[in-house]
Amino acid sequence: MTFSATTRAAGFTLIELLVTLTLLAIMATAVMPLTQLNARRAKEQELKLALRDIRSALDDYKRAADEGRIEKSATSTGYPKNLQVMVDGMEDRKSPEKKRIYFLRRIPRDPFFPDETAPAAATWGYRSYQSPPDAPREGDDVYDVYSLSPETALNGRPYREW
Repeated sequence: MTFSATTRAAGFTLIELLVTLTLLAIMATAVMPLTQLNARRAKEQELKLALRDIRSALDDYKRAADEGRIEKSATSTGYPKNLQVMVDGMEDRKSPEKKRIYFLRRIPRDPFFPDETAPAAATWGYRSYQSPPDAPREGDDVYDVYSLSPETALNGRPYREW
């Protein structure tokens, strides 16, 4: 069997391989920003859920204090001293069996907090009942929480204002 000059070997040429790799690289660079955007949206959704859980627990704690179900001093605002109190639970004063009322299963983390090793309670900023809304600061109780992240959300609002 003899090969002539016009016989061509099966396979891809170097040019065909380079064109294919270039097209794949272009497609990969187009997909990367979309995956980063989706990851950011997922973290924002996680932040919304964490804030909702904590704020609902704070409201439930306050309601229980106002109803006399948990102990509250005359000078207290009715909000918890810290978030851990809501996880540990409080004795229900209206229960004959002295059952405990739990407001949170666990303290959620701020997904935008940079230190993964920090305790969940340390990932939030705290606002006391006495502090003004435009200048939140810690105090004797926890009236609200906010993200400590300096970043801005996809909607243009800083995470601190959520």
